[in-house]
Amino acid sequence: MPFDIDVVHRDDEIVVVDKPHFLATIPRGRHVRETVLVRLRDRLGLPALSPAHRLDRVTAGLLLLVVDPSRRGTYQNLFRDRRVAKAYEAVAPHDPDVDLPRVVRSRIVKERGVVTAQEVPGEPNAETLVELLDAQDGPTSFGRARYLLTPRTGRTHQLRVHMASLGLPILGDPFYPRLHDVPLDDFRTPLQLLARELSFPDPRTGEMRHFTSRRSLQAWDDPQGWRTGP
Repeated sequence: MPFDIDVVHRDDEIVVVDKPHFLATIPRGRHVRETVLVRLRDRLGLPALSPAHRLDRVTAGLLLLVVDPSRRGTYQNLFRDRRVAKAYEAVAPHDPDVDLPRVVRSRIVKERGVVTAQEVPGEPNAETLVELLDAQDGPTSFGRARYLLTPRTGRTHQLRVHMASLGLPILGDPFYPRLHDVPLDDFRTPLQLLARELSFPDPRTGEMRHFTSRRSLQAWDDPQGWRTGP
């Protein structure tokens, strides 16, 4: 994996990193050594380092890891109790007929062994605030827009499913709205989704901690150079 992991913050309790696209959080399937966890354990000399949460392999941005395994549950509980505020940035098609901002609510189910999640009838279990940040509608910008996505729940692929349900599938998404077969070593079209901000109360002091990604999304910075479609 020809991508670097940027360490945003490190102390005796936690490590916050800026994960690149295509790098899995933990060993899984064919991805073992080339994962955030294994790389950082070796690089930082922290053999017990463990993630407090996960990001999809194809999603870039902020990831929180815990130095002492005995403290991992404390940080995981912050996510479980919805005390962690997360904000994502995405690049997707621009449709002025889609009324924004809006809160998208639906019931999302992902079955074991099935790579994609589905929206099904029933009581909503997933909620996302979708806001338009900016739009590029010039002759060379391909009608793209930059969105701020604030998840209020944490279902698998929630942001990707909700954007696709609005008719605004995130650029580079090989799963939604249609499943595409993309080789694992094809790095040409990263999913244009970035975990941009992460905030939570320090479990020991109660002081709010806030981190911001230093990364940006290629389809927005270089719309002509970014290849369209998975």
